[in-house]
Formats: sequence, structure tokens, C-alpha cells
Amino acid sequence: MNEAAAREVLLLQAFESVSPASPNWTDEDRGWATQLALQGGAAQAKAAAFIETRAHHAMQRLAAREPAAARWLGLRLWHGRWPLWAALVAALVGVLADSIGSSQRINLLAPPLWGVLLWNLVVYALFLAHAVMGLTRPNVPQPPGPILRLVQRGLRWGRELPASVASGGSEKALQAFATQWLRVSAPLNAVRAAALLHTASAALAIGLITGLYLRGLVLDYRATWESTFLSAQSAHAALAFLFAPAQALSGIGIPNVVGFEALRTVHGETSAGATAAPWIHLWALTLVLVVVLPRSLLAGWSTLRAQWLARRVALPLAEPYFQRLTQLQRGDVARVQVLPYANTPTPQAVLGLRALLADAFGERAALQIAPTLAFGAEDDTAAQHTLPAGTTLAVALFDLAATPEAENQGRFVRLLAARAPAGAATIVLVDDTAFVRRFGGDTTRLAQRREAWRHFAETLASVPVFAALDAPDLAATRRALQVAMSAPVR
Repeated sequence: MNEAAAREVLLLQAFESVSPASPNWTDEDRGWATQLALQGGAAQAKAAAFIETRAHHAMQRLAAREPAAARWLGLRLWHGRWPLWAALVAALVGVLADSIGSSQRINLLAPPLWGVLLWNLVVYALFLAHAVMGLTRPNVPQPPGPILRLVQRGLRWGRELPASVASGGSEKALQAFATQWLRVSAPLNAVRAAALLHTASAALAIGLITGLYLRGLVLDYRATWESTFLSAQSAHAALAFLFAPAQALSGIGIPNVVGFEALRTVHGETSAGATAAPWIHLWALTLVLVVVLPRSLLAGWSTLRAQWLARRVALPLAEPYFQRLTQLQRGDVARVQVLPYANTPTPQAVLGLRALLADAFGERAALQIAPTLAFGAEDDTAAQHTLPAGTTLAVALFDLAATPEAENQGRFVRLLAARAPAGAATIVLVDDTAFVRRFGGDTTRLAQRREAWRHFAETLASVPVFAALDAPDLAATRRALQVAMSAPVR
């Protein structure tokens, strides 16, 4: 989907996943957006089209309740004229820069033009190394360098969602949206930043060349050289190598070693040297070959790639949130497997589980509760419950009274996640009924125990769901489930 649609989808995802829920987007709103999308023919469309249509309908209500976020959605995050402005500024800097100096003598071994060439050659080497690493390790994303990150931040300047735009308890949702959008749009922003840098580099070289010739029209530049360590033969060889392509294309030659020795000066001498016109021509053509042409090609490639990426923003459709929307579109039944560890749920807790999952996934949700696994039996393959194909959610059920341990509860959860079918999420559900009944008045102890389970879940790259299964708070637990499913066990 395109960039604008992707922003709408991620904004809606944030409001539907964050806990506590924002009052600006309710369950009634969620159902309304889903029904509109299904009635509009999206039920037969591809999953991405349904998700996009649903989010577009949702913005009719959500944007009206979050005006600042709506204004941000209406912003153009990229303007096609920015590369042109970057080129004009860089070219002007190049024209105004005196790359030779006020003495009107070109020191052939030490002009700033050498730095321009060297910098661009370093950039090409890094670009090539990055490409090779991408080919050898295609599944490992390569982060942008510091200069590219700086340009990316510049592109976002004035276009980030303000931290104080939320009204009525939507702060967490908008913060989650901003974080997710930065992650999803990172490839597009990196390519746009590269297009700006390549365009500016090519324009800077053009400005330097233009400045050389403009000054050469009214000033008499003389070519000389000096060095403490290099002999005439070594310096001549270095320049011959540098200007070889330009000489071949232009037919302009450089003096032989004897003639080159005659250009040598000592600091403080006023010897005139030779006319610099041939050297300026060679420098200009070398800049064109080494900087202007490669950078222009890279800028064109980056621009085309940015346009392609802007029309095809890659959303993490494999995440549980989007998988649930796909199931809604197809009318699939959620299949939930609950696997208790070291504590068998009571009949009342089972009823609470069924009510909770029916509220979260619909009345048709299929729930299966496996036999309780004894403490310490997590490595007993005979006692492990097999998860059937088609499972959409695997729930590791614990009791809050237990103290979580990595070698027991942690290993049980990791093995469960490893056995789960492809596409199924694994989460941690902690029943706090008995603990609250026993220590309900001791809020400090309750907070400490919950914090221990949160830390335990963090080691699994997840978040726990706390629920009193004997009498669950359906709305609060549903939101907690959505958050946990957006960060399942890894």
C-alpha cells in the first residue's frame, strides 16, 4: 500500500493495541469500521486491501476526535522539489568556494579538490561494501551511517507527531504510532536521504567546476607544486595516474618529469610557474568522471527507488494484529490452545477463560485446555501437549502465586513457542485470582509479584497478561491480550 494508507493503518493499529485503551476509539468504533470494510466488497479482496479500506473508514471518526493527528496525516512528508533546492544550495556553495586560493597559484599536490575526490571515493567504497554485505547476509538489515541518519532526522524536522497532541487519554496510542511509523518508514527515509546526498554532492562538484572557470576568465592562474617528501618523479606518477582517464578523453597531456620538475617551487618563492589552463581542464573533467556522473546516476536510482517504496510501504502483516484482521475478513475461527503449568485451573477459571476468549475473538472461538504440566516436567517430551495445525494462539497459563524461574517456567514457554505452528502467537497469561484473594490487601506484595512476572516476560521479549479468571474484567483483559499478541514470545 502507499505511504498515506500505511500511516492510516498504523495509526489505527496503535489505537486498537495500546493499553489502557483510548476513549477516542471504542469497541463499537472497531466493529463499525470492520462492517463498513466488509460491506464495501473488501471481504473478497486481498488482506492488505481489506486492512487499508478498514483503516480509511476508521479515520472518518478517529481523525475528527484527534485533530492534531489528523493534521499530521495530511502533511506531505516528502516534496519532489527538495532535491532541486539541495542541488541549488550545493551548487552555490561550490561556486562561492575558492578551491585554489587568493595567491592565484594552483599547488597541484594540495588543492581542496583532492579532498572532494577522496571523500567521494570513500563513499563509493562504503556503498560497495554495504551492497556486498547485503548480498552475503540478505536477512541482516544494515543500519544507515551517521551522515545518512543526520539527513533522515532533517527530513523529519517539523513533520514528527508532536508529543502533546493527544487529548482525552490518547498519549500512549500516539506514542506507539510514532514509534511504529519510524520503524516501518526507515527504509523509505533512508533512500530519500540518499537521494538528497547524491544530488547535493553532484551539484557541489558542478559548482566547483563552474567557479574554477568563472575565476579563470578574469584571473591568471599559474600551476606549481611543492613537497617535502615527494620527488618530481613520484609526484608526476601520482598526477599521471589521477588524470589518466581525463587525459585519454580530452587529449590534454601533462609535462614529462623534466617539465614537471620545472614547476616545482619553494615556499616563499615568487616563480610564476606555468599556465594553469590545461590543469583546470583536467581537474574539471576528473570531477565530472569521478563525482558528477556517478553521483547523478546514484541520485536518479535513489529517486526512482524512493518513488517505488512510497507506493509499496511494507507493513508487518505477519504480526498477530494483522493476522486477526485477516481472520475477520475471511470469517475464520480463532483456535486457542491453553497450556497450564504447575497449577490446574478451577472450573470457574475455565468459564472465565471461555468468556474472555469469546469476548476477544468472538463467540465462535475454539478453546482447548491441555492437561496441566507438572513443575519441572518441561523437558519431558511424553508429557508435552501437541499443538494441532491451525492453532492461532498458544497461551502459557501460570498462577501468580508461583515465582517465575528461567530454567522452569521460562524453558516451558520457549519450548511452547518453538512447537507452535507457523503464524501462531505464544503469550503468557497469569491468573492472579488466588494470590489476590490471599494478599489482596497487601498492594505492595501484589505489585512486587506482578513486577517479577513482567521482568520474566521481558526476558522472552513479551509482556504478560494478568487476569482474575474466576471473574475477569473482560474489557481490560481484552486490551491486555491485544498488547501481548502484538509482542508475542520470541
